[in-house]
Amino acid sequence: MNSLDWAVLISYFAVMVGIGVWSHKRVDNVSDFFTAGGKMPWWLSGISHHMSGYSAVMFTGYAGIAYTYGVTSFVTWSFPIALGIAIGSRLFAPRINRLRSRLHVASPLEYLKNRYDLKTQQALAWSGMLLKIVDVGAKWAAIATLLSVFTGVSLNQGILITGVVTAIYCTIGGLWADALTELGQFVIQLLAGIAMFVAVLAELGDHGGFFGVWDQPELQGHAKPLVGPYGTIFLLAFLFIKLFEYNGGMLNQAQRYMATPNAREATRSARLSAALWLVWPLILFFPMWMSPLLVESQKADGSDSYALMTEQLLPHGLLGLVIVGFFSHTMAMCSSDANAIAAVFTRDVAPVLSAKARGWGDRSGLIAARVTTVVFLGLSMAVATQVNSPTFKDIITVVIKWVAGLMGPIAIPMMLGLLRPFRRSGPTAAITSWGLGLLAFWLVNYPIDWAVDGGVPLEYQVSVPLAVSLVLYVLIGFVKPEDTPERLAVIDRVNTDGDDDSAAAVPAPAEGPAAAPVKD
Repeated sequence: MNSLDWAVLISYFAVMVGIGVWSHKRVDNVSDFFTAGGKMPWWLSGISHHMSGYSAVMFTGYAGIAYTYGVTSFVTWSFPIALGIAIGSRLFAPRINRLRSRLHVASPLEYLKNRYDLKTQQALAWSGMLLKIVDVGAKWAAIATLLSVFTGVSLNQGILITGVVTAIYCTIGGLWADALTELGQFVIQLLAGIAMFVAVLAELGDHGGFFGVWDQPELQGHAKPLVGPYGTIFLLAFLFIKLFEYNGGMLNQAQRYMATPNAREATRSARLSAALWLVWPLILFFPMWMSPLLVESQKADGSDSYALMTEQLLPHGLLGLVIVGFFSHTMAMCSSDANAIAAVFTRDVAPVLSAKARGWGDRSGLIAARVTTVVFLGLSMAVATQVNSPTFKDIITVVIKWVAGLMGPIAIPMMLGLLRPFRRSGPTAAITSWGLGLLAFWLVNYPIDWAVDGGVPLEYQVSVPLAVSLVLYVLIGFVKPEDTPERLAVIDRVNTDGDDDSAAAVPAPAEGPAAAPVKD
């Protein structure tokens, strides 16, 4: 990097902070901070939903997969995400929006105390928060890894720089700041991605051109859609996981649906996000597929290949723009995660821990939300310094194995609890499926993995916990139905068509302590 690249990077950080300051005036209460008051247009929500699913892990961990295996990086990652969101646009998006518009909640988990009970809500809230700390920690480590390649700064310095800038804008402006910065980040990503795509295309003339390049020995097997550990079972498992994860199971995407004015707009938002996931990653992944022709990775997993390629192919200025693109991905996801976890803590956890929290007004609730956001970012940054330790192994292990494997037991009760076909499943089904799903993750990834020669295949490591949770959730619902009138009222409330608030019965009263109702 030279002075021009640094100028681009510093200007980007300044603009992000400026957007946060500008968004501050749009935030008057916790509803504005966590769900944009239900006033976010569908197209902004859709772009925000799309951007909040990226991070620099795509340019490290998934770049390594693309470097080693080729197009399977798209077939087994962004394609199942696009398909999952498309399915969820009808199945989950409108129902999650009605959580805000009809039940008047600000956290995606807040409705669980009525749908199940307080114990279930707290179990899902605490486990979701802890998982997100690890998840976001991996994202900080990924962007710091890239920053060290370009600038030579240490991993910890890179984590501190990106974390502090993100903390400033998302703490000041809430979800509005997240969405507006993600819009700007999308434009940057568009320019940077096209620049890299064109730069790589220009290099292919010496390797047979666009169509002939696939015959090169360096790309042996790169055109196969499923290869290595990423086979058919992995694809189906990942599709099922992403159906839940990217429609609200990881909380931050649920907020984008909640932020739109009504259920119809939430559906449009999801469809836009699905379309972007289907088309845009092809542009981003193509240079990674070609990277074995152009660079030689210095790491065994190929995670530095994309960074090495940008340094080699792009002139200064454009190099700075691509580096900004790396930051924009990670900051988009991490800021949205921070906002989601702050919502869960202040709306779901704090009122149970403290009687004072149950009486928070607009001002005190906002202060608590902002403090929680800073604390979450600080904890995730601390975890980031340990991502490459023996406990967590490498970045892609954390993201694929830990997040995908642990997300299922948390998401199953949350997401399926919205749907009428699962109305029989109550607190017993929810807490049992959650607990035994987590146990299944530990067994498959550790004792059983150690005992099996060659280890348990990756597709089973990530899919077995979700499958265990799903089977138990459905089975226990039939064996021990707990569909009380109060719980059925909640389900009817979020399943009745029409955006008129009088279209369904009044929701059941909260069981146990709860925060004050959110004003729309």
